[in-house]
Amino acid sequence: MVVHLIVWCACGFAHIRRRQTYILDFPYLLFLEKVVLLKNVAPHSVESIGAESGIDLSKFGKPASDEAVAKTVESLKKNGFDVVVLDTAADALAELKKRIPPGAEVYNGSSTTLAEIGFVDYLKNGAHGWNNRHAAVMAETDWPKQAELRRLATTSEYFLSSAQAITQNGEIAGCDASGSRVGSWLFSAKHLVIVAGANKIVPDIMAAMVRIAEHAYPLENVRAQKVYGQGSKVAKIAVLNSDAPGRTAVLLVKEALGY
Repeated sequence: MVVHLIVWCACGFAHIRRRQTYILDFPYLLFLEKVVLLKNVAPHSVESIGAESGIDLSKFGKPASDEAVAKTVESLKKNGFDVVVLDTAADALAELKKRIPPGAEVYNGSSTTLAEIGFVDYLKNGAHGWNNRHAAVMAETDWPKQAELRRLATTSEYFLSSAQAITQNGEIAGCDASGSRVGSWLFSAKHLVIVAGANKIVPDIMAAMVRIAEHAYPLENVRAQKVYGQGSKVAKIAVLNSDAPGRTAVLLVKEALGY
């Protein structure tokens, strides 16, 4: 299977399937119409913004079956990913505390999932002993300087994120507007840790693209309007088909988490 990923920033989403090649072809636009300084904001759960998004939350919002989870785990491991299956959000936070050593550089992308498992609050309280590079970014009030700190922070030892979709074939799909998250996914972070609820599991990569377009994006668009005063855009999509052993870990939680 060949996946062609073109930088995209349109509000719509289209796909063409030709034999075994998936082609995503969209015009490139700028991330946002105006510069927005990143700031710490309260998370918005699916329940709080679901009605405003106008989507059917039942289509992609429920945790996958135990059978689907087992198949996904097997495929992820074959593709070189470390996988830990956890029952609850609290278990996921406990695993992160164990996995990241004291003194390690830690940075994370904006993530409702990380907020829901308690990681965002835990990172803020300072009791972890890590080098919290996210705090340094949030403390900077000059936009050009903050942007530079964000760029540098993507090279942290540990980058934490969630994903928009994980396929039963062992592929991990993520997207964001600026690229500050998927850039760390692809190369710059030394260790990548992805925390995802079982609601992110889909059959294949085409279903992953549909989930992004029909579920994750509408919810994130509503959240962005509340937080930034303007909508979001799916600007950059990354798909991890495999990785070097030991670099990327997936903490898969048997609950519905995030978008």
